[in-house]
Amino acid sequence: MDDALNELGAHLADCLGTTLLRWQIALGELTIEIERENVPHVLALLRDDPSCRFGCLIDICGVDYPEREQRFEVVYHLLSPWLNHRIRVRTTTDASTPVPSVVEIFPAANWFEREAYDLYGILFDGHPDLRRILTDYGFQGHPLRKDFPLTGFIELRYDDELKRVVYEPVKLMQEYRSFDFLSPWEGMDTAIPGDEKAGEARERDDTP
Repeated sequence: MDDALNELGAHLADCLGTTLLRWQIALGELTIEIERENVPHVLALLRDDPSCRFGCLIDICGVDYPEREQRFEVVYHLLSPWLNHRIRVRTTTDASTPVPSVVEIFPAANWFEREAYDLYGILFDGHPDLRRILTDYGFQGHPLRKDFPLTGFIELRYDDELKRVVYEPVKLMQEYRSFDFLSPWEGMDTAIPGDEKAGEARERDDTP
């Protein structure tokens, strides 16, 4: 398999020239890296070239590296059912620069690009309907970003007086802000039933 992937990587290097930034084989898959503006051209070649025949788009996902200037990696996974090969295509972008959409090349990208926009805030230029797809109406922020707070910004609850669901800013009581990660029991004000037996057992063990 590695020999076939090496041949494929060399073939893509010949076809793409300087468009291909680098390629490598990892975990039984060929990975190539390209600039974001070349994504449609490269994916069309991977689909149509007789030596590639990657006719199935498996997934598009985002990866967040907040410390980088180009904080997002956009990763495309493709499958060739005819040649039994998989390939991973990687590119980078930031929070304000869109990546060209590939919906016209792979219609399945419609869902995946909306998902990456919803969860990471990655923009796709040319997408026919780029809006949220998984989060609720009125959701603020993008929940898979590394700097997104674990509690979110807004919570919802059913208000019995208004007889409807209401949205409110998240409010954390002060006692929920202090965590002891060494022991889950030390932060409790009251003893857990059975703790006294454990204490008696420790005292017996310590008695000479």
